[in-house]
Parts: sequence; C-alpha cells; structure tokens
Amino acid sequence: MKKAAVALLLGAVITSGCTVRVADMTVGSTKNYNLNAAKFLKGPRVTGEDTVPVVLFPLGLPNMKTAIDHAIEKDKCAVGLSDVVVSQLNHSFLVGLVGYRAEGNLIIDASQPGCTSRS
Repeated sequence: MKKAAVALLLGAVITSGCTVRVADMTVGSTKNYNLNAAKFLKGPRVTGEDTVPVVLFPLGLPNMKTAIDHAIEKDKCAVGLSDVVVSQLNHSFLVGLVGYRAEGNLIIDASQPGCTSRS
C-alpha cells in the first residue's frame, strides 16, 4: 500500500507543472507592416507555442518571439495579434517541457496580395 502511495505521489510530482502569465498586450506582432495603409480585420483566436523538452535539464532555449510567430502564421494574411496573452510554461520535474505560449486574436491585413477576398 505504501509503495502505491509513493508511486502515486511521485507520478503527481513528475506530471505537475505551472503556467505563469508573462505579458498581456493589446496588440503584439513580430512582423513589419504598414499601420496606415492597411485594411485590418479581426480574425479568430489562435495559440502558438515554442517548447523544448527537459531531461534533467532543458535541451534547448525556448523563444517568446517564435511562439508569437507560430500564432501569427496560422493565417497567411495575418500580420499580428490583438488581446495577446503570453505565458511561460514550466511543466517539468526531471522530465517534461518548458517554453512559451502566445494566444490572441489574429489581425488580418486584407490589403496584402491574395487577401482581398476577405471582408
């Protein structure tokens, strides 16, 4: 019985983790675009992540910019995110993953080539 309790406790510790909110932004982008000459539309809410595995120590360096890029690149006409929440992921204890998650509504630029059919 004690072995089962220890195994259960160890399993809970290994699979546990936390997510910490790093930033809240009204608008965020890693792309260059013209703010004055664009027809912006609000797109769906998307999420992008950049994570690296952990086996005793992180096997790389996660990047917040890459997480934002992954979210923006969900739509070829998107140039940024609105109502952005950036979180740091720490889901590891000896093994697991760490990284960043960016979540926000797509800002779609209908004036870009191939994006004029949006309304």
